[in-house]
Amino acid sequence: MSWGTELWDQFDSLDKHTQWGIDFLERYAKFVKERIEIEQNYAKQLRNLVKKYCPKRSSKDEEPRFTSCIAFFNILNELNDYAGQREVVAEEMAHRVYGELMRYAHDLKTERKMHLQEGRKAQQYLDMCWKQMDNSKKKFERECREAEKAQQSYERLDNDTNATKADVEKAKQQLNLRTHMADENKNEYAAQLQNFNGEQHKHFYVVIPQIYKQLQEMDERRTIKLSECYRGFADSERKVIPIISKCLEGMILAAKSVDERRDSQMVVDSFKSGFEPPGDFPFEDYSQHIYRTISDGTISASKQESGKMDAKTTVGKAKGKLWLFGKKPKPQSPPLTPTSLFTSSTPNGSQFLTFSIEPVHYCMNEIKTGKPRIPSFRSLKRGGPALEDFSHLPPEQRRKKLQQRIDELNRELQKESDQKDALNKMKDVYEKNPQMGDPGSLQPKLAETMNNIDRLRMEIHKNEAWLSEVEGKTGGRGDRRHSSDINHLVTQGRESPEGSYTDDANQEVRGPPQQHGHHSEFDDEFEDDDPLPAIGHCKAIYPFDGHNEGTLAMKEGEVLYIIEEDKGDGWTRARRQNGEEGYVPTSYIDVTLEKNSKGAVTYI
Repeated sequence: MSWGTELWDQFDSLDKHTQWGIDFLERYAKFVKERIEIEQNYAKQLRNLVKKYCPKRSSKDEEPRFTSCIAFFNILNELNDYAGQREVVAEEMAHRVYGELMRYAHDLKTERKMHLQEGRKAQQYLDMCWKQMDNSKKKFERECREAEKAQQSYERLDNDTNATKADVEKAKQQLNLRTHMADENKNEYAAQLQNFNGEQHKHFYVVIPQIYKQLQEMDERRTIKLSECYRGFADSERKVIPIISKCLEGMILAAKSVDERRDSQMVVDSFKSGFEPPGDFPFEDYSQHIYRTISDGTISASKQESGKMDAKTTVGKAKGKLWLFGKKPKPQSPPLTPTSLFTSSTPNGSQFLTFSIEPVHYCMNEIKTGKPRIPSFRSLKRGGPALEDFSHLPPEQRRKKLQQRIDELNRELQKESDQKDALNKMKDVYEKNPQMGDPGSLQPKLAETMNNIDRLRMEIHKNEAWLSEVEGKTGGRGDRRHSSDINHLVTQGRESPEGSYTDDANQEVRGPPQQHGHHSEFDDEFEDDDPLPAIGHCKAIYPFDGHNEGTLAMKEGEVLYIIEEDKGDGWTRARRQNGEEGYVPTSYIDVTLEKNSKGAVTYI
């Protein structure tokens, strides 16, 4: 099958077909270009998405810690790699498919133009031969007609008796001339006809088949190139499939790495304060004076009856003391100290458990004791930067921070020690081989390294001292809590004459007398000449050193006046009874603010 033999007369059709083939090639190239733009935009949008949701790790504290967050961060990394593979696909298509198509389309246009020009030239040459042949034919035909006219004129004059001999001779000469010219044109026509037939045969059997064959080969190469580009288009995608599969497998592994138990433990480690939960509410025995004034038998009977007291009545009394949202009772005599359980004895020798009387709000404070709120860094404008020993943090968090710092310092110390060893080895080499270097040039670096080592050791020692202090305080709190629980189980002791109790039968300890009415409402206490009136009071839950300027040192259990509320930065302005003012961490105190002059209060 050949275009030259089968389509010898379809030059215009082949011209249109080859032009369509080039247009189709360019259309496919445009399709590939748009696909490349889609891949590039997709990769760009994926990278922007990853950048948008990727955590901004400006500090170590903001690094993802929970397994779910780490898994999401790993998924984002895999998605970023996936976006990179989409860019690889776009680059491969642009280089292997689109660029090749555009170059081939340009070459194809040039080749097609050349072949078509050759075909047109051949056709023009054949047309020229046909015109020459046609002109010679027409000229021969014309001369033949003129020869026939000359012959007819001669025959008429020759048969006319009236014609002169000169006229007959003239007609004869004209006939001979026309006959000769007709013979010459006949020979010319025959030669042109023979030439045209040869050129026409050559045109349709040699020139045109050759040109059409070249056009056919060009069109077939275009088809083959399209097939290769189709394959390259698919290969560009297939090459990255293994890497994309690895990205997807990484996402699956990240999903499998999520550990809910570990996250829960991390929440505990992050927010554990290290404090013990509040103890049980102590029983406040208001019937002590009754047992001291009535007879022994009555006391015994009352004791037995009190043992059968209705639980509902006891619960009612206890509920009457829990004034969390109700009216506050008159405060008891200071200082506000934790309740201790003692053993009391009646005059007849019977023993029973009794409790010292204290304000109920101390117990409520114990209920609220949890992880104190860490002061905000906005405290820079109030009390300066965060303390170096992390004393502004709860014990457990402070211990963790100090331990982290000690670990970091130990790593730095190890690096400095390794550097010192390396410098010493280098110094020994220089001393043995002076041509390699001057040992004295290493002395400044060695001195600097030793200074760094000494500094790091001092820092480690200082932080370890703070850590021991924290661990000692945490253990002390546990011991105090444990001893308080043991005191609830003590069953021996005696009553002192002043109504206080001791757990030692041979020693009598006087407790502070209970003075009712000694303290008035706080709105009466704050009627002084201070420029800022007191708006409530607070009790220190934890001790605070107050080293920074503008802060107020306080001891655990100390009661202060509140003259300015926390503005949201973690600091409250307070005043002592001697007039000394300053800021204290809000998370270190239990605040009671007065709402009105009647004494109603709210716990914050």
